[in-house]
Parts: sequence; structure tokens; C-alpha cells
Amino acid sequence: MNDYSQLEKRLNYTFNNKQLIIEALTHKSYKKPYNNERLEFLGDAVLDLIVGEYLFSKFPGSNEGILSKIRASLVNESGFTLLAKEINLGEYIYLSMAEENNNGRNKPSLLSNAFEAIIGAVYLEAGLNEAKQITIALLEECHPKIDLKTLSKDYKTALQELTQATHGVTPSYEMLGSSGPDHKKEFEIAIILDDQTIATAKGKSKKDAQQKAARIALEKLKG
Repeated sequence: MNDYSQLEKRLNYTFNNKQLIIEALTHKSYKKPYNNERLEFLGDAVLDLIVGEYLFSKFPGSNEGILSKIRASLVNESGFTLLAKEINLGEYIYLSMAEENNNGRNKPSLLSNAFEAIIGAVYLEAGLNEAKQITIALLEECHPKIDLKTLSKDYKTALQELTQATHGVTPSYEMLGSSGPDHKKEFEIAIILDDQTIATAKGKSKKDAQQKAARIALEKLKG
């Protein structure tokens, strides 16, 4: 089995029940009688509460809409993947050889799920306060500044608002194609405004490509 003692040091938490951390680190491809999906389900709810309470205390004057937007930018796959990478979580996950060869240790979905499972496991064994300390410490390491302007990466919405104001229309997104093997596929997206292509970009998913293209389009239109 993997040596997860360094992971425990990084978390600043040592599990009494070692089966809990093993389960949290076990991907379903590993073909054991258990995997981390149940702990992931629990951890997702725990993280939602922890981040919600953290933002509620940190921004006493902010309304619900602002707090929801900031939480949404933290509590998602890319947000949890960032925290998982901060503790090198991918190194410790138990995977099948096929998933290993498929670059599983670096997959955002797999890392994000494992992070949720770890927090779920900590919550089960030590309670909310311990899970909260670990989560907040990592959040503040990864995000030196937590506010909407810093965290907001929704370029599509910003572009839509800008073009609505300047052109009276919203842009459309067109798929130009995809390339690469299944586990490393890249998608290319074009943004069309007034029948003209104003930006193109490639990304690991259609959504990623759309956001990158929207950022380029925003820079052009503002520039």
C-alpha cells in the first residue's frame, strides 16, 4: 500500500482509523470491496458548509448573491483540484494500472473527488472543527486574496454583458473540432460576433476552451 504518512503531515492530521484514509484514497478502478465515493459524497457537503461559513464570517457586509458567487468559484472541481495539488494528493491515490496509465493521478475529476473524500474522512473521525482547520489553511495557502474580483473567472458572462452593451447582441460559440487521444483530447472553439470570428482557443474541455476564447475576446474588445 502507498505510504501516506507524508500526506498526513501535510494535512497536519494523523488518522487513528487508518482504514478511513485508505478508503478515502481508493479510486473505484482499484477493485476493492470499498472505494472513496461515499466519503466523497459526505466531503462535498462538509466543504460546502465550511466554505460557506468561512465566507459569511470573512465578508460581514456582503449580500447573499456576492457570497454565493465567491463560494461557487471555490467549491467546484477546479477549486478542489487546486487544493489537492497543493498537498500532492495524486501521489497517494490507489488506482488501477489502466487508470494509472491513463494519467489518472493528474485528472481534475479524480483529484477533486479524492480531496472531498479526505475531508469527509477527517469529518467522520474528528468532527467539523478539524475538517475546517485543514480546509481553511489550504484555501488561504492557495488563495492569498479571496474576493470576487480575484476569483471570478467567468469570462463568458463578462463577454456577454459587454457585447450586449456595445453591440446589442450576444456572441455565439462554434466548435471547430477536437484532436488528440481520448484521455488528452483538446477542443477548439471559435467565438462569432456579428458574423465575424473574434477569437479562437483550445482547451481540455469545451467549457475550458470557451472560457479561454472569451478571455481573448474580452481583451480584444476592451483593448
